[in-house]
Amino acid sequence: MSESTSNKNSHTSHDGEKEDINGTFSPRPVLPIKRSKLSGTGSDFYVGTPLQTRVASPCTLNPPIDSDGLSWPSRGARGRIDQTPEEALAREARIAGAVKVILEEVGEDVDREGLLETPERYARAMLFFTKGYEDNIRDVIKRAVFEEDHDEMVIVRDIEIYSLCEHHLVPFFGKAHIAYIPNKRVLGLSKLARLAEMYARRFQVQERLTKQIAMALSEILRPRGVAVVIEATHMCMVSRGVQKTGSSTTTSCMLGCFRDQQKTREEFLTLLGRK
Repeated sequence: MSESTSNKNSHTSHDGEKEDINGTFSPRPVLPIKRSKLSGTGSDFYVGTPLQTRVASPCTLNPPIDSDGLSWPSRGARGRIDQTPEEALAREARIAGAVKVILEEVGEDVDREGLLETPERYARAMLFFTKGYEDNIRDVIKRAVFEEDHDEMVIVRDIEIYSLCEHHLVPFFGKAHIAYIPNKRVLGLSKLARLAEMYARRFQVQERLTKQIAMALSEILRPRGVAVVIEATHMCMVSRGVQKTGSSTTTSCMLGCFRDQQKTREEFLTLLGRK
């Protein structure tokens, strides 16, 4: 068939599809999806999703409590826990050496009086700020789970938390409010604060911190419901970047009846609003 005959027997529609002699349209070829320059080239991305979504973090995909009592341990957590005193000193010395390089690279004189011992002090401080990696949740809770015939809401509010933003390694701090409705088991009240402290003393994002506290409490008590709300100020937003000093961030995680029952959720939020 000649080219002129082919053109007479088909024409192109407004959307690029071709109509054949019988009046049906054949779809145009599907072009490959262009990857965003921001999406990277590794295997840690889902290709073709609207936002080029990354694979979810494993920090809340695994069970809240491992068989040895650690909760969502990082890759090096067990090595840090099992280290000898000599290995601990060597770890501290490596951190101090790295800090000394940072101080030199920002233009400081590491030999001046005010900075002579700063690398060592910072190393000890950083190990304290991240001591939550070493905490065993069984040692945190101990024997503070009690059988009690109580099925009304328990709230511990205004628990102060201090953590480090994992994106910039600067502090964020604020208050956590934790509530649960028991199912014949209650937890010693101070343990709720210790649970929040354990997860806060890690490199974190506030959204994950909120969820980890809620999921761990749900695993420990098997209550009818758990609710956690955190209100925090982030220095990565206050002292750098957009520098909005009056801003704060509120996150929540509702499980069980707090998620399923609007009246229960509203009661909790109303009680939080009372001073």
